[in-house]
Amino acid sequence: MTTLRLILGDQLNPQHSWLAEVHPDVVYVLMEVRSETDYVQHHAQKILAIFAGLRDMARRLKEAGHRVRYVAIDDASNRQSITGNLSALVAHYGALRVAYQAPDEWRLDAELAAWARGQRAQGVVVEMVDSEHFLTTRDEARAIFQGRTQWLMEHFYRQMRLRHGVLLEADGKPSGGQWNFDHDNRKPWPGTPAEPADWRTPHDHRALWSTIEAAGVAHFGEPQAGTLAWPLNREEALQHLAAFVQHALPHFGDFQDALTHRGWRLFHSLLSFALNTKMLNPREVVGAATAAWQAGHAPLPAVEGFIRQILGWREYVRGVYWAHMPGYTERNQLGHTRPLPAWFWTGDTRMACMKQAIGQSLREAYAHHIQRLMVIGNFALLAGLDPQAVHRWYLGVYIDAFEWVEAPNTLGMSQFADGGQLATKPYVSSAAYLHRMGDHCAGCPYDRKARLGENACPFNALYWDFHLRHEQTLRRNPRIGMVYKQIDRMTPDERTATQAQATRWLADIDTL
Repeated sequence: MTTLRLILGDQLNPQHSWLAEVHPDVVYVLMEVRSETDYVQHHAQKILAIFAGLRDMARRLKEAGHRVRYVAIDDASNRQSITGNLSALVAHYGALRVAYQAPDEWRLDAELAAWARGQRAQGVVVEMVDSEHFLTTRDEARAIFQGRTQWLMEHFYRQMRLRHGVLLEADGKPSGGQWNFDHDNRKPWPGTPAEPADWRTPHDHRALWSTIEAAGVAHFGEPQAGTLAWPLNREEALQHLAAFVQHALPHFGDFQDALTHRGWRLFHSLLSFALNTKMLNPREVVGAATAAWQAGHAPLPAVEGFIRQILGWREYVRGVYWAHMPGYTERNQLGHTRPLPAWFWTGDTRMACMKQAIGQSLREAYAHHIQRLMVIGNFALLAGLDPQAVHRWYLGVYIDAFEWVEAPNTLGMSQFADGGQLATKPYVSSAAYLHRMGDHCAGCPYDRKARLGENACPFNALYWDFHLRHEQTLRRNPRIGMVYKQIDRMTPDERTATQAQATRWLADIDTL
């Protein structure tokens, strides 16, 4: 009795219990389909890296003795959808059983569940198994916050630290006497220590890229097909983890929020693609960071800040996603509808910080969290860009963006489109924050100190205009009360001039 086991493009985990033994009656199914490349337009590197990872996984499965059916993007029999191909393969093999690992995106979860119901009606046994990756279940965050009006990641994070025994003393208290060292991790980068050399392994994927282009897959961004450096498999991902711990983790904490035009990686791990495709397990990433602190190689604030992103934030936003889907991706609490400026697709803007962040995103398929939140996301929120359009852009442009992690970060944390379910306040700033954390302002044609005038930094007028536009909603928020105290000290003429300046910027947004 043949069993088909589906492995998705973000399930490239060779340690899954499925693979512990070779079963001659099991066929592993991996596929490249247009339904997954086309639901939003994706960065070329994202398509290329996932396809390359799938192909490498298939090759290794075959070498280990497993039966594999690989459906390439240009196969004549490819029905260009996961369920369409599964139906065809069930018929082809006469399969009576199908198994799949739990998808991480609601869209795929619903599609496969509906398909499974149809197959069961025809006598095929279909089961969903755990992906064996996350530290929590889909609904665990909802259970932790049952009855609470406000979800706070810090509460969730402490629960996770206690449960998994991470950075704890023998008495259960946090190592170093505090749970969170975020205050120590907010330094601008002065240029030293130097950014480490890129430790990733480049690959030549030009033949695969030609196949993808010939298949007509829409894309944007630079493919870098001849030198693409995102990992192909678990072995490479482990090498990248070791290199990060050795060369960057000691300085990660100090400069994790820093903005600079002098480097695009600084001391960030670049491990999120490997994690989100399950080449790496979060337990081993947390363990490697913890071991570095225990060995005296990396300071506690750096290690705690990094672990908080993995053990805390990553698991937390997944819980938020599953608690509020479906429907979360349609939230638009502030009613923003402005289309994305044309330079979101080219990086051709005069604002130096935006030029760096968007240009880097288009070039590398990557930007770190402050670039995503406090540069690009900040501008998008201040300018009133359509949050669904922003969501689709983030989901497509970043190599590590899968909806379960991207949507809460973009729509909740960045765009406040959920009305404060995830973030306790809108994360916006004027040029002052961008200057404090970065070095772009010195080379920017806009004046960071000016609110009014042709050369004034657009972030300034837009910042105050945003709070004036949404005063009825935001004035009651205790975390931003100081902003409205400053607004109350403005004269009527100052308010009018500020709003007029913002209106001019928004009318000419494509030329900023």
